[in-house]
Amino acid sequence: MHLAPYACDPAHSRGRRHQEEAAPTRTEFQRDRDRIVHSTAFRRLVYKTQVFLNHEGDLFRTRLTHSLEVAQLARSIARTLALNEDLVEAIALAHDLGHTPFGHAGQDALHDCMREHGGFEHNLQSLRVVDALEERYPAYDGLNLTFETREGILKHCSRRNAEKIEALEPQGVARRFIDGTQPSIEAQLCNLADEIAYNAHDIDDGVRSGLITVQQLEQIELFESFRAAALRDHPELTGRRVLYETIRRMLSAQVYDVIDATRALLAQAAPATPDAARRCAPLVKFSANMSEQSAVLKHFLLHKLYRHPQVMDITGRAKQVVRELFLAYMHDAAQMPPDFASRADRARAVADYIAGMTDRFAGREHERLTGRKLLA
Repeated sequence: MHLAPYACDPAHSRGRRHQEEAAPTRTEFQRDRDRIVHSTAFRRLVYKTQVFLNHEGDLFRTRLTHSLEVAQLARSIARTLALNEDLVEAIALAHDLGHTPFGHAGQDALHDCMREHGGFEHNLQSLRVVDALEERYPAYDGLNLTFETREGILKHCSRRNAEKIEALEPQGVARRFIDGTQPSIEAQLCNLADEIAYNAHDIDDGVRSGLITVQQLEQIELFESFRAAALRDHPELTGRRVLYETIRRMLSAQVYDVIDATRALLAQAAPATPDAARRCAPLVKFSANMSEQSAVLKHFLLHKLYRHPQVMDITGRAKQVVRELFLAYMHDAAQMPPDFASRADRARAVADYIAGMTDRFAGREHERLTGRKLLA
């Protein structure tokens, strides 16, 4: 595999926190990807929500299908830019491992519950999953992933938490949040692929749910330009085929836009090494025009889908489930499994336990503990 000079080379990885012998048939980043795929947290993603809760329909996206879509988009772009495909795949597959049940509603509720105990950040929780919470190996906790994969997983981090991590791991994965540098180009790519993926699939899921309509989307330039082009080329198209073809063209255009804009930035900055790229301004971007159109689409989805009264009603009940679970476990730790109940930091143990739940398990646990069923 030919790599650009600024791409991360597994042969020159910064390594793992616990030293291990190299695998005979896999690179270090391939090994990371495989460990992520075989993890318990990865399997749970199939029952964790994106926008629509798990019980609301079999065809809506889950955290697992979203992660696979991000990985596909990121790998396609990485291949064209001569970046490390295995690294972007590992980051993409792991980036949501720390997400709570019930999507951002669950995350917000858990953060409120943890406000006096250090808060809750789902990106930091994803790092906790791969560094400490997975229990698969005899010699260490976590998955013992490479620095480069862990760096990409920690997409956001508060200054306070970054300083805590830095104290335990000097010049480690949190350093960039203190000194203002960037993650690897592969990590930057995964961040943007995440945005491309959820904008596209939230259109699909939103229309499928009936909460937004194609007629509403016709007011959005990024959508309408590709819908009109699809109908010009295929005037016989009707129904969902029009939507699918529009989304397909929109995705392709965004991918090509990222490739062209990033190539231009790389040519201008000319980083000679991965670390040189980290010291540059962000290098993986949309063009100015595509960035503006994407922002308009995100604004539309925020106000017409994510804040739709029906979604707000369900997410309001989901937040109540998380809050009441937190209070129940804080009151009686014995309601949790022994390995959580025995930990000295009860609040963090409760947060770790709830964050690891799937939507349906959280609902069942809430009903068991309270005798009430808030989610159908």
